[in-house]
Amino acid sequence: MSAKLKVAVLASGRGSNLEALLAAIDAGRCAAELVGVLSDRAAAPALTLASARAIPTRTVLPRDYADRDAWDVALAASIAELAPDLVVLAGFMRIVGSAVLARFPRRLVNVHPSLLPSFAGIDAPGQAIAAGVRISGCTVHLVDAGIDTGPVLAQAAVPVLAADDGPSLHARIQRSEHALLPAVVNAIAMGTLMLDPRPRYTADDALGESVLVAPPLLLHRAD
Repeated sequence: MSAKLKVAVLASGRGSNLEALLAAIDAGRCAAELVGVLSDRAAAPALTLASARAIPTRTVLPRDYADRDAWDVALAASIAELAPDLVVLAGFMRIVGSAVLARFPRRLVNVHPSLLPSFAGIDAPGQAIAAGVRISGCTVHLVDAGIDTGPVLAQAAVPVLAADDGPSLHARIQRSEHALLPAVVNAIAMGTLMLDPRPRYTADDALGESVLVAPPLLLHRAD
């Protein structure tokens, strides 16, 4: 990959990870260029955020297509129009299908609010609370045909506190996502993380301080 990695972002919501990517790019911590933002929701705040920065936007609404496969083909075509080197799913609340996967093999990454393979799927922080675990976190991984089953690229650990519920844990996990995702994108841009044919780092410190380890004393608190 070149040092100016062209990145397209897929987002369904407010775009906090998109905002984190933009902040890292502005600060010189992420050698990428955002070439477009796509959403499955016309009112997604992420689109407004992109438009304010003059970043091209696309909306591909499922209701406009006969079925999921037709929507997936249209989504793949819309992404391809932007000619990205990398596609980042950042709070994108739909599973991409075979058309997108075939069009962008080993070029799709997702950020998920758990330490995969634990707590895949929806409401991962709530799953962690229900399971009573003492540590959770976030994962950036390659996207495959499964649900959060692709190869792990990087993870950051977040302690689960005694007072946590799903939303409070999720809020703290998101802060780690906002550090980890730009670091991974930058590692891909700089060539220290290779995605083809198999994900591998070419330097032990490729992510620097972005891979976090929870202090052991925070993992348990007697009540």
